[in-house]
Amino acid sequence: MYIRGSRGIHGIVFETKEFNTEETCPLFSSTHAQSPKSRRKKKREQGLMEGKENGPDGKKPGRVIDGPTNPMVTPLLNDLYQFTMAYAYWKAGKQSERSVFDLYFRKNPFGGEYTIFAGLEECIKFLANFNLTDEEIDFVRDSLPGCEEAFCDYLRGLDCSDVEVYAIPEGSVVFPKVPLLRIEGPVAVVQLLETPFLNLINYASLVATNAARHRFVAGKSKLLLEFGARRAQGPDGAISASKYCYLGGFDATSNVAAGKLFGIPLRGTHSHAFVSSFMSLDEIVDKALRSSDGKSTCEDFVSLVQTCLTKIQNSSSLHGVFSETNQSELAAFTSYALAFPSSFLALVDTYDVMKSGIPNFCAVALALNELGYKAVGIRLDSGDLAYQSTEARKFFCAIERELNVPDFGKMIITASNDLNEETVDALNKQGHEVDAFGIGTNLVTCYAQAALGCVFKLVEINNQPRIKLSEDVTKVSIPCKKRTYRLFGKEGYPLVDIMTGENEPPPKVGERLLCRHPFNESKRAYVVPQRVEELLKCYWRGNADEAREELEPLKEIRNRCIKQLENMRPDHMRRLNPTPYKVSVSAKLYDFIHFLWLNEAPVGELH
Repeated sequence: MYIRGSRGIHGIVFETKEFNTEETCPLFSSTHAQSPKSRRKKKREQGLMEGKENGPDGKKPGRVIDGPTNPMVTPLLNDLYQFTMAYAYWKAGKQSERSVFDLYFRKNPFGGEYTIFAGLEECIKFLANFNLTDEEIDFVRDSLPGCEEAFCDYLRGLDCSDVEVYAIPEGSVVFPKVPLLRIEGPVAVVQLLETPFLNLINYASLVATNAARHRFVAGKSKLLLEFGARRAQGPDGAISASKYCYLGGFDATSNVAAGKLFGIPLRGTHSHAFVSSFMSLDEIVDKALRSSDGKSTCEDFVSLVQTCLTKIQNSSSLHGVFSETNQSELAAFTSYALAFPSSFLALVDTYDVMKSGIPNFCAVALALNELGYKAVGIRLDSGDLAYQSTEARKFFCAIERELNVPDFGKMIITASNDLNEETVDALNKQGHEVDAFGIGTNLVTCYAQAALGCVFKLVEINNQPRIKLSEDVTKVSIPCKKRTYRLFGKEGYPLVDIMTGENEPPPKVGERLLCRHPFNESKRAYVVPQRVEELLKCYWRGNADEAREELEPLKEIRNRCIKQLENMRPDHMRRLNPTPYKVSVSAKLYDFIHFLWLNEAPVGELH
């Protein structure tokens, strides 16, 4: 249930539940007066076609904000109860009451102690282009029994020009209970943002965190390739996964659409089908290949490949490793190299890795080398990846030594085959020679955890605090509009996140501060911060003329993610038994939470 409490100028007022917070409590009160009535926008489609600016009267600082990446993200991407509540608010005359909601999560995913915040850009794009078309309004009317036409007129005038959004920058490392977004505005409008915002943030943050965990276990030096499009939950799942895996630390994707939309580097070679589609070398008709410098042409590249394979077979150091290779596989590799001589990378496990795939690949790579090209490497997609990668590296190094081919032993070995965080960790413990991991299903589906569980809770309305109580203490909300800070210690690591009342003085560098667990009385600690960072920044300011934060390019968000993860204390990051990061409230906010809780919780009676 939601209940309200009372606050006094020097702390908590215990005498009354009915009060004017603006007059009695500058410590927690809102500094924002009621904004002007929301103006009516043109239909969403017309606005996007004209490229009109987002903001009051089409004016705003900075660039025009495009609509969401997915055109299905409209105001109808909502739970029905958001519209039933909006109608009930309207019927009660409450639709314009100024409300404050927090969007946060309660527990870090995957058994870890950190989360990566993602999805903010898409929320702001949705907000900036929010309005209902006549067709959508007609559908809402038909879905609400007894809906009055005047409510439809109200919906036609809705936009987000009277909404403000404060958020932690996207790509930040975040923790439970700390608001990721604070949304302020008319209660009916803000309720219509709840489901879309949760939808846009829950999966984005979950998969970005999954990607960051894979990056942590793989290490900084390895290439991480997202290969999940075919196994993702639908087209939007595939596109979102590619974007947010890149944000979380992956290097490239196989998803061409995501590469086009977001500028993510693309990687990919061929499948087993390409290899098995060839029957013999006779199928290759055009055998000519121009040298890399363009000065000469090899008229019969196929014969050159066969000559190189003979050299490998006659090599003393590789004697006994293989005898006859699969010639259809050799034909496939040769054909692929003719198509992509500058980026030749082959899948070598269609028939037998060490007896056919590796020797055939090396023959083609040597032939390319004679024409001035350098093969990229191989991909392993089955079997014992630790053993095969080690043996493949030995094979490459033996050719480099015996045939005097510089850097042949340094070719990239990519591993795929249903990898996840645990298998990469196991490979590291076994020892391997893999340079790049192609990870798909377990990454993009977040197989280890289905959802993050973000929630959207009312914390204040008309300057009056609200709290949700529950027998499960983890579901008790933290009331009132708050400010949030990250406190850093002497070694430069973050020590604790602290929430305060809106008008409390901010923590100061070098000044001792008591940090309290929101709900556990015995958990408290003094902190002397060496650096203080306020987390919530304004990304949407409605009708106000003040500047707001600009949406950043994906690469900058990715860089923030990587930098913040590197700056976390190692014990918070480890896979097994990580140390929980501390999230706290100020002493005054703690007292207020518990006064409100104790004052409003029903008292039981024993018989």
